[in-house]
Amino acid sequence: MKLNKLQKKILIILLVLCLLAPIGILLPMVFDAGDAWGEWSAQTVKDFIGYVPQGLEKYSDAWKAPVTDYTLNAGDKSVVHQSGYYIISGILGATLTYVVMLLLSKLIIRHEE
Repeated sequence: MKLNKLQKKILIILLVLCLLAPIGILLPMVFDAGDAWGEWSAQTVKDFIGYVPQGLEKYSDAWKAPVTDYTLNAGDKSVVHQSGYYIISGILGATLTYVVMLLLSKLIIRHEE
């Protein structure tokens, strides 16, 4: 499969973003902020603002991540290992998204012909 210039640029950008993914765990550690921004549980939101918004309460258990906390070993607290797990999760997620979008675009092009 030969990639055009735009596809190469997109892949490079995705790779850079995957390599930057550990910032999500490093910055909260530096600023003693607890969880990564936006990855709060309903209980954490309640602690922050005093209540749990109705939608969050209703849907907070609707989705369970396939790899909880981006790790295969929840007991491993090593920042280096956690960063590696974040990078691997980012690469897997970006690859899956890229493949799905590629397949969808091929279906759309085939349908238009």
